[in-house]
Amino acid sequence: MKFVHIADIHFDAPFMTLGVRNLSEQRRLEQRNAFKKVIEYIKENKIPYLFICGDLYEHEYIKKSTIEYINKLFETISETKIYIVPGNHDPYIKNSYYAKYEWARNVKIFREEIEKIEEENICIYGYGFEDFYMKRPKEEQTIIEDKNKINILLTHGTLDGNKNEEMLYNPISKTELKSIGFDYVGLGHIHKISYNEEANQNIVYPGSLISFGFDELGEHRNDSAEK
Repeated sequence: MKFVHIADIHFDAPFMTLGVRNLSEQRRLEQRNAFKKVIEYIKENKIPYLFICGDLYEHEYIKKSTIEYINKLFETISETKIYIVPGNHDPYIKNSYYAKYEWARNVKIFREEIEKIEEENICIYGYGFEDFYMKRPKEEQTIIEDKNKINILLTHGTLDGNKNEEMLYNPISKTELKSIGFDYVGLGHIHKISYNEEANQNIVYPGSLISFGFDELGEHRNDSAEK
């Protein structure tokens, strides 16, 4: 199967660290351009799945016009199934756009309880934030019933975090994930790419599409893959 996995776009982030209003506005425009390039890539290559693993937007700052911009892009890839797991910056809460906005028909938004979407050859498991914090992971409750299918987990959280702050954001155990036996684990939350750090790595942070400060220098891109 072919898919694109992205996370941590943070639409309408204020970019306060830049300090200059014009630079903040320019960075938000670059956010849109980077996201549009991902959608164009999906359309040109007829990618059947798009996985967005949290922090698509900033709940505190997001504008309805930005949501409409995102959704219109989703509508241009109507043959692509889009799976979104809310993160700690865009939780599925009562007044969120996940809850109150009518998204394109090809969009599926996961909630806090883990859910399985089963198709002919794949099973996609997903869960996301329904608050700004999540202290207990959900995947440990999962039993993969059909190992002959491609089994994918999508979520947003901290992998093997050992600090008190990290434990507030869906702390996930790499050992636990491997014991369950997912073929691919799509994560979000960490802005740095983690893709080829070990042989046959299948637990992946794609990193943010753009950097959000001078402490996030280096490569930023989406992760596309074929299983």
